[in-house]
Amino acid sequence: MRVPPLNVIVLATSIAVLAGAWFFQLVVGLVACELCLAERWPWYAAIVLSGAFLGLKRPEIDRYAPVLFGLLFLAAAGLAAYHVGVEQHWIAGPDACTVGGSHHAKTIEELTAEIMAAPTVRCDDIQWSLVGISLAGWDAILSLAMVAAAWDARRRRRRAEGYAA
Repeated sequence: MRVPPLNVIVLATSIAVLAGAWFFQLVVGLVACELCLAERWPWYAAIVLSGAFLGLKRPEIDRYAPVLFGLLFLAAAGLAAYHVGVEQHWIAGPDACTVGGSHHAKTIEELTAEIMAAPTVRCDDIQWSLVGISLAGWDAILSLAMVAAAWDARRRRRRAEGYAA
């Protein structure tokens, strides 16, 4: 069985992942937090890069695309893993999307201002999960699967060029 080119795999998977994210947001009604939105950027970048690579059809792209995509999705996995850590309260999240326990308000007006400035969607709240894995966890898993796909594409290319895997 012939394996599709990496650029096709990346393009199709990235579109599917983002379609899923938008489905959960627009149809299911989940509200994306700041980290959720940040986790989408590597997938958007992958669509642009894979689309451009498919359009260019240059041989050097096939040589360097696996490394580029591998690094992109490794970074995406790191960001998703960070979000999982925030959700599980293993690590502190960014101030913009978590609510800390310390309040510095000295008056009721200051307290009201703090409450009104608090994020409406917290990064440390798990809104949805499947088999105990949050959407951020699934993003980490899919990102690591893409790293594996990039590594496999690199290995197959090197083998085709006569190098040892």
